[in-house]
Amino acid sequence: MQGLVLKSTGSWYDVKLENGERISARIRGKFRLEGLKVTNPIAAGDQVEMEKDKDDNFVIHQILPRKNYIIRKSVNLSKQYHILAANLDQAILVVSATHPKTFSEFIDRFLLTATAYHIPAVLVFNKVDLYGAEEKQQLQEWIDIYSAAGYNCRRASAKSGEGVGEIKELLRGKISMLSGHSGVGKSTLINSIDSNLNLKTAAISDMHEQGKHTTTFAEMHELIFGGYVIDTPGIKGLGLADMKKEELCRYFPEFLKFSSQCKFHNCVHINEPGCAVKQATINGEIREERYNSYVHMYNEDDEQYRS
Repeated sequence: MQGLVLKSTGSWYDVKLENGERISARIRGKFRLEGLKVTNPIAAGDQVEMEKDKDDNFVIHQILPRKNYIIRKSVNLSKQYHILAANLDQAILVVSATHPKTFSEFIDRFLLTATAYHIPAVLVFNKVDLYGAEEKQQLQEWIDIYSAAGYNCRRASAKSGEGVGEIKELLRGKISMLSGHSGVGKSTLINSIDSNLNLKTAAISDMHEQGKHTTTFAEMHELIFGGYVIDTPGIKGLGLADMKKEELCRYFPEFLKFSSQCKFHNCVHINEPGCAVKQATINGEIREERYNSYVHMYNEDDEQYRS
């Protein structure tokens, strides 16, 4: 029999059967993900094949082919990979300009990772009701930068209701993953979209402007209006997973329309002469902030961020 994995809590998995029943299942044997060393072989969103053992327990013995998946790598030296979710229609990063603030480099890392795994990415700028003049300026800069790069950008506030209807339509009928730092309001936003879910939320620490982890495992929730949303634990850092630095430029969409004009076919847009991407940045056709972010990722310590 087949089922949809809703949640992993270690060695046991919550699975929704084709008849709608929700059961617990364990895995049989070892599962490997293309040779990567992962902390969780099965993730929310996976379709699995199961059978019952002699004790009448459900046992997962096969993961059905994934259309995609998204993984993160620890920013420490453990080189551990973690599958965030599988079989996604879109990956949504919830961002805030305050309380707590999300930094542009984190946004760029998330977008690069989603693009590398062929998952459409959306940016939701949350808590806009809290923004003062400085935060509103930051918000407009972000929207200008990421819209120009081709990304879907939305504003939202669970408190005022701004943008909630638009986010609801964005989620309708799709499998979506919501990610972001702890405290940016992922769970609160989901609750405002579908109050039937009533996900746990927690207050922000005023001293450190950090959120408390209310989601310890990624969990898939069925939306009353159709579709699923996967709420992930808050992410502090995001290492670049399983890619060579020479490949990074492929995942900046705004580079692609210029890279074919570079003098050298293997140009990585750093120090090469006749680089059309660098020239486009000088001309203002590529935002300087995005190019600088790319250069920083290209030059950073391979041992720290990539295997």
